[in-house]
Amino acid sequence: MSFEFKDIVEVVDKIKKNCEGRDFTQSIELIVNLRDLDLRKPENRITGTLELPNPPNKPMKVCLFATGELYMKARDFKVDLILDRDELVKLAGDKRQAKKIAKNYDVFLSEAALMPLVGRTWGVYLGPRGKMPTPIPPTLDIANAIEKSKRIVNIRVRNQPLIQLRVGTQDMDAERIVENVQATLNWIIGKLPKGLTNIQSVYLKGTMTPSFRLTIKR
Repeated sequence: MSFEFKDIVEVVDKIKKNCEGRDFTQSIELIVNLRDLDLRKPENRITGTLELPNPPNKPMKVCLFATGELYMKARDFKVDLILDRDELVKLAGDKRQAKKIAKNYDVFLSEAALMPLVGRTWGVYLGPRGKMPTPIPPTLDIANAIEKSKRIVNIRVRNQPLIQLRVGTQDMDAERIVENVQATLNWIIGKLPKGLTNIQSVYLKGTMTPSFRLTIKR
Protein backbone atom coordinates (compact mmCIF):
# COMPACT_ATOMS: atom_id res chain seq x y z
CA MET A 1 0.00 0.00 0.00
CA SER A 2 1.19 3.49 -0.72
CA PHE A 3 -0.22 6.95 -0.24
CA GLU A 4 0.73 9.83 -2.43
CA PHE A 5 2.80 12.10 -0.14
CA LYS A 6 1.43 15.09 -2.01
CA ASP A 7 -2.11 13.85 -1.40
CA ILE A 8 -1.63 13.72 2.37
CA VAL A 9 -0.08 17.19 2.44
CA GLU A 10 -2.93 18.63 0.40
CA VAL A 11 -5.54 17.04 2.66
CA VAL A 12 -3.78 18.27 5.81
CA ASP A 13 -3.66 21.80 4.37
CA LYS A 14 -7.39 21.65 3.62
CA ILE A 15 -8.15 20.55 7.16
CA LYS A 16 -5.97 23.26 8.68
CA LYS A 17 -7.79 25.90 6.62
CA ASN A 18 -11.15 24.48 7.67
CA CYS A 19 -10.03 24.68 11.31
CA GLU A 20 -9.54 28.44 11.14
CA GLY A 21 -11.97 30.71 12.95
CA ARG A 22 -12.57 28.47 15.97
CA ASP A 23 -11.61 29.54 19.47
CA PHE A 24 -9.92 26.25 20.32
CA THR A 25 -7.20 24.05 18.89
CA GLN A 26 -8.75 21.23 16.91
CA SER A 27 -7.39 17.71 16.83
CA ILE A 28 -6.67 16.05 13.50
CA GLU A 29 -7.92 12.48 13.35
CA LEU A 30 -7.16 9.55 11.09
CA ILE A 31 -10.06 7.26 10.18
CA VAL A 32 -9.40 3.88 8.59
CA ASN A 33 -12.34 1.80 7.37
CA LEU A 34 -11.58 -1.90 7.17
CA ARG A 35 -13.12 -4.72 5.14
CA ASP A 36 -13.16 -8.51 4.84
CA LEU A 37 -12.42 -9.01 8.53
CA ASP A 38 -14.40 -11.49 10.61
CA LEU A 39 -14.45 -9.60 13.91
CA ARG A 40 -15.96 -12.61 15.65
CA LYS A 41 -12.45 -14.03 15.58
CA PRO A 42 -10.26 -12.51 18.33
CA GLU A 43 -7.18 -12.56 16.10
CA ASN A 44 -8.86 -10.07 13.76
CA ARG A 45 -9.53 -7.55 16.54
CA ILE A 46 -6.38 -5.51 16.20
CA THR A 47 -5.09 -3.99 19.39
CA GLY A 48 -1.80 -2.44 20.39
CA THR A 49 0.13 0.74 21.05
CA LEU A 50 2.13 2.89 18.68
CA GLU A 51 4.68 5.57 19.48
CA LEU A 52 4.10 8.41 17.03
CA PRO A 53 7.13 10.21 15.59
CA ASN A 54 5.74 13.54 16.82
CA PRO A 55 3.60 14.33 19.87
CA PRO A 56 0.43 16.39 19.26
CA ASN A 57 0.75 20.05 20.25
CA LYS A 58 -1.91 19.71 22.88
CA PRO A 59 -1.61 19.82 26.68
CA MET A 60 -2.08 16.38 28.18
CA LYS A 61 -2.91 15.62 31.79
CA VAL A 62 -0.82 12.81 33.25
CA CYS A 63 -1.80 10.42 36.04
CA LEU A 64 0.90 8.25 37.61
CA PHE A 65 0.55 5.26 39.95
CA ALA A 66 3.77 5.12 41.96
CA THR A 67 5.44 4.52 45.30
CA GLY A 68 8.72 5.35 46.99
CA GLU A 69 11.46 6.93 44.90
CA LEU A 70 9.36 7.23 41.75
CA TYR A 71 6.55 8.91 43.71
CA MET A 72 8.99 11.49 45.10
CA LYS A 73 10.55 12.20 41.71
CA ALA A 74 7.11 12.62 40.15
CA ARG A 75 6.07 15.00 42.92
CA ASP A 76 9.17 17.11 42.36
CA PHE A 77 8.45 17.09 38.63
CA LYS A 78 4.88 18.22 39.39
CA VAL A 79 3.03 15.42 37.59
CA ASP A 80 -0.66 16.35 37.37
CA LEU A 81 -1.90 13.47 39.57
CA ILE A 82 0.13 10.92 41.54
CA LEU A 83 -1.57 8.05 43.36
CA ASP A 84 0.30 5.74 45.71
CA ARG A 85 -0.78 2.17 46.47
CA ASP A 86 -3.35 3.08 49.13
CA GLU A 87 -4.78 6.00 47.16
CA LEU A 88 -5.23 4.05 43.95
CA VAL A 89 -7.10 1.29 45.81
CA LYS A 90 -9.27 3.76 47.71
CA LEU A 91 -10.20 5.80 44.63
CA ALA A 92 -10.92 2.68 42.58
CA GLY A 93 -13.65 1.91 45.10
CA ASP A 94 -15.30 5.26 44.41
CA LYS A 95 -16.84 4.62 40.98
CA ARG A 96 -17.86 8.20 40.38
CA GLN A 97 -14.42 9.61 41.18
CA ALA A 98 -12.59 6.85 39.32
CA LYS A 99 -14.65 7.41 36.17
CA LYS A 100 -13.97 11.14 36.43
CA ILE A 101 -10.21 10.55 36.58
CA ALA A 102 -10.36 8.05 33.70
CA LYS A 103 -12.20 10.62 31.59
CA ASN A 104 -10.22 13.74 32.48
CA TYR A 105 -6.65 12.42 32.30
CA ASP A 106 -5.08 11.72 28.93
CA VAL A 107 -1.98 9.71 29.85
CA PHE A 108 -1.64 7.02 32.50
CA LEU A 109 1.67 5.63 33.73
CA SER A 110 2.36 3.09 36.43
CA GLU A 111 5.35 1.84 38.33
CA ALA A 112 5.88 -1.63 36.84
CA ALA A 113 5.50 -3.40 40.20
CA LEU A 114 2.04 -1.87 40.65
CA MET A 115 0.66 -2.97 37.27
CA PRO A 116 -1.07 -6.17 38.52
CA LEU A 117 -2.83 -4.18 41.24
CA VAL A 118 -3.72 -1.39 38.83
CA GLY A 119 -5.12 -3.93 36.39
CA ARG A 120 -7.37 -5.46 39.06
CA THR A 121 -8.61 -2.15 40.47
CA TRP A 122 -8.53 0.31 37.55
CA GLY A 123 -8.82 -1.98 34.53
CA VAL A 124 -12.60 -1.64 34.48
CA TYR A 125 -12.30 2.16 34.21
CA LEU A 126 -9.24 2.51 31.96
CA GLY A 127 -9.48 -0.58 29.74
CA PRO A 128 -12.65 0.39 27.84
CA ARG A 129 -11.16 3.85 27.17
CA GLY A 130 -7.92 2.43 25.82
CA LYS A 131 -6.02 4.13 28.64
CA MET A 132 -4.36 1.27 30.49
CA PRO A 133 -1.11 2.62 31.98
CA THR A 134 2.30 2.25 30.41
CA PRO A 135 4.54 0.42 32.93
CA ILE A 136 7.77 2.18 33.85
CA PRO A 137 10.66 1.13 36.13
CA PRO A 138 11.20 3.20 39.29
CA THR A 139 14.65 4.32 38.10
CA LEU A 140 13.42 5.72 34.78
CA ASP A 141 13.81 9.44 34.13
CA ILE A 142 10.30 10.75 34.75
CA ALA A 143 10.59 13.62 32.27
CA ASN A 144 11.56 11.27 29.44
CA ALA A 145 8.85 8.80 30.40
CA ILE A 146 6.17 11.49 30.25
CA GLU A 147 7.45 12.93 26.98
CA LYS A 148 7.47 9.48 25.40
CA SER A 149 4.02 8.61 26.74
CA LYS A 150 2.55 11.68 25.03
CA ARG A 151 3.52 10.16 21.69
CA ILE A 152 1.88 6.82 22.40
CA VAL A 153 -1.55 6.10 20.95
CA ASN A 154 -3.75 3.07 21.52
CA ILE A 155 -5.09 1.41 18.40
CA ARG A 156 -7.89 -1.11 18.63
CA VAL A 157 -10.63 -2.73 16.58
CA ARG A 158 -13.64 -3.96 18.50
CA ASN A 159 -17.07 -4.69 17.07
CA GLN A 160 -16.88 -2.35 14.09
CA PRO A 161 -14.37 -2.53 11.20
CA LEU A 162 -13.05 0.93 12.01
CA ILE A 163 -9.95 2.56 13.47
CA GLN A 164 -10.02 6.19 14.54
CA LEU A 165 -7.33 8.06 16.44
CA ARG A 166 -5.70 11.46 16.83
CA VAL A 167 -2.55 11.99 14.77
CA GLY A 168 -2.02 15.69 15.37
CA THR A 169 -3.46 19.11 16.03
CA GLN A 170 -4.15 22.05 13.73
CA ASP A 171 -1.18 24.05 15.02
CA MET A 172 1.37 21.33 14.16
CA ASP A 173 3.56 21.62 11.07
CA ALA A 174 1.98 19.73 8.19
CA GLU A 175 5.14 17.64 7.74
CA ARG A 176 4.91 16.37 11.31
CA ILE A 177 1.27 15.41 10.87
CA VAL A 178 2.13 13.60 7.64
CA GLU A 179 4.87 11.65 9.43
CA ASN A 180 2.37 10.58 12.08
CA VAL A 181 -0.17 9.54 9.46
CA GLN A 182 2.37 7.47 7.55
CA ALA A 183 3.70 5.79 10.70
CA THR A 184 0.17 4.92 11.81
CA LEU A 185 -0.85 3.51 8.44
CA ASN A 186 2.33 1.43 8.24
CA TRP A 187 1.60 0.01 11.70
CA ILE A 188 -2.01 -0.81 10.83
CA ILE A 189 -1.07 -2.46 7.51
CA GLY A 190 1.48 -4.61 9.30
CA LYS A 191 -1.16 -5.86 11.74
CA LEU A 192 -3.87 -6.68 9.19
CA PRO A 193 -4.06 -10.33 8.01
CA LYS A 194 -4.14 -9.28 4.33
CA GLY A 195 -2.44 -5.91 4.68
CA LEU A 196 -3.65 -3.38 2.13
CA THR A 197 -6.45 -5.66 0.96
CA ASN A 198 -8.19 -5.23 4.33
CA ILE A 199 -8.37 -1.44 3.97
CA GLN A 200 -11.56 -0.05 2.46
CA SER A 201 -10.87 3.69 2.74
CA VAL A 202 -8.86 6.26 4.70
CA TYR A 203 -9.91 9.75 5.81
CA LEU A 204 -8.47 12.68 7.74
CA LYS A 205 -10.59 15.23 9.59
CA GLY A 206 -10.44 17.95 12.18
CA THR A 207 -12.61 17.96 15.29
CA MET A 208 -15.13 20.29 13.63
CA THR A 209 -14.30 19.83 9.92
CA PRO A 210 -15.59 17.58 7.15
CA SER A 211 -13.76 14.34 6.43
CA PHE A 212 -11.31 14.32 3.51
CA ARG A 213 -10.51 11.08 1.76
CA LEU A 214 -6.92 10.05 1.05
CA THR A 215 -5.94 8.48 -2.25
CA ILE A 216 -4.84 4.86 -1.99
CA LYS A 217 -2.54 3.48 -4.69
CA ARG A 218 -2.98 -0.26 -4.87
